[in-house]
Amino acid sequence: MESKASHSAGHLEEPIIPQNDIIEDDDAPMLSTYAMEALKEFLAEQNHSTIQESSAEVEEEEVALVTEDWRLSQFWYDRETAETVAKEVLTLCHSFDPPSVACIACPTLYAYLKKINSGVPAQLLEYDKRFEQYGSEFTFYDYNWPEDIPASLNHSFPIVVADPPYLSKECLEKVTQTISFLLRPGKSFLLLLTGEVQKDNAAELLGLHPCGFRPQHSSKLGNEFRLFTNYDPGTRLGGWEQEQ
Repeated sequence: MESKASHSAGHLEEPIIPQNDIIEDDDAPMLSTYAMEALKEFLAEQNHSTIQESSAEVEEEEVALVTEDWRLSQFWYDRETAETVAKEVLTLCHSFDPPSVACIACPTLYAYLKKINSGVPAQLLEYDKRFEQYGSEFTFYDYNWPEDIPASLNHSFPIVVADPPYLSKECLEKVTQTISFLLRPGKSFLLLLTGEVQKDNAAELLGLHPCGFRPQHSSKLGNEFRLFTNYDPGTRLGGWEQEQ
């Protein structure tokens, strides 16, 4: 992820106060009513500009992540993708009391979830141990051993988001086992971010449908990515894509 962009402050020209608007008496110089109003207007504009600049910096702040390791097939989502999916997950959280989210191999999503709502219970399952910085919300995960996960996580999550590291049916089959291990019985929501080439496998293995929203990454990838869900998002995420 890119670090927060720096901003240069705009400069307002100071008001020109004509000398004949300065009234002097025996104690100290005083401004005329006209000059006083001009000064007040200048100070108000300067304060408004500072507030706008501060708000822009907050809005444009991005989450800093460790450097992508392409050897681990790591490609972080761009900011719009991460925020869109994170807000969707937080919307789904309103359906549960308490909610809990499992993020399988998608640290960007985990980081943005925590940025938007630091209190949401979430667990990151990830191979890269640099993410041990997240403490108890980090679980080491190797998709080659799909159920080598702490028993305490078994059937504990009504919301699961997965982003398999490789675009192969074999990888998705193993991640599917992990999803089954994690998902809570009964009402649950599943979101899968993976390549377009996995569309048929996502339908066959997990009964998922593609949404209109197209995930993007900070690094431009040759493979087109899609977002699949096991529920109809309605007007969100571009809705379910209609079959041709």
